[in-house]
Amino acid sequence: MEMFNPEKFVQDAIEGIRNAVKGKCIVACSGGVDSTVVAVLASRAVGENAITVFIDTGLLRKNEPRTVCEKLAEMGVHYKVIDASDEFFKALKGVEDAEKKRKVIGAKFIETFERVAKEFNAEYLLQGTIAPDWIESGGSIRDTIKSHHNVGGLPEKMSLKIYEPLRDLYKDEVRRVAEVLGLPTTKRAPFPGPGLAVRVMGEVTREKVSIVREACAIVEDEIERAAKSGVMPLPWQYFAVLLNQKSVGVHGDLRSYGYTIAVRAVESVDGMTASYSKIPHEVLERISTKITNILKDSVTRVVYDISNKPPATIEWE
Repeated sequence: MEMFNPEKFVQDAIEGIRNAVKGKCIVACSGGVDSTVVAVLASRAVGENAITVFIDTGLLRKNEPRTVCEKLAEMGVHYKVIDASDEFFKALKGVEDAEKKRKVIGAKFIETFERVAKEFNAEYLLQGTIAPDWIESGGSIRDTIKSHHNVGGLPEKMSLKIYEPLRDLYKDEVRRVAEVLGLPTTKRAPFPGPGLAVRVMGEVTREKVSIVREACAIVEDEIERAAKSGVMPLPWQYFAVLLNQKSVGVHGDLRSYGYTIAVRAVESVDGMTASYSKIPHEVLERISTKITNILKDSVTRVVYDISNKPPATIEWE
């Protein structure tokens, strides 16, 4: 079996984009490693004929819009930021089903991209779709595990032609490509395309997203700090999930009634399979204490997810 050669892939991908894109294109960029790699490849392939579009959905990690913009500017990529948070929350109002969430988000992304493409006079949309995305989204003889917003979540009718240079790669291979390109995102934990919408069980509201955003930031900070100090290895992915079920708690002598946060951390290579991380109890305790202190008006309970993939998936939705 031929070994993956990231240097050759970069050359072939740039040539492939040049051959496929006749005119102008927009690149869908979330700030993650997959879409950032595509943004740089497109920039090197067609220069100013590519514009990278970062959509602030309101469903992103803490300080993510600022971080992504700084990173794109540092890499010399031509980019545009669209604040569409009001549109996304409006579209998600009343939606509880996980599959429907992904499809609503996918459709809203395309609607926004088509609007920008019209302004830029672009016919093509480049995405950071990788192999697990279309494998899990189903089709042909494959069952639908979950519809990734950039595959199964796409609307049936689109005016843009889609090109996906990373379609046959797995996450570990994309990270090797990122290293060849000199990107600062190679070791960053994966983040789902639909964002925090799939880390909020049930209906997505600004209040719930605000809670899970802060909880995710605490989980990331404490785990990265523990890994840096040598207490534990850094997991492949780690985050928080806001459950829809509330439970009774106590603050001082007063009864409280708040949400439950589930902490999730896994070890994996390509995202197709994963095992839960054996995080030291003292690290979990710090995470729990910090979450329930900072979010004391919203969260009363923290639990740790010890499910492997399979039978579970990495994200809860």
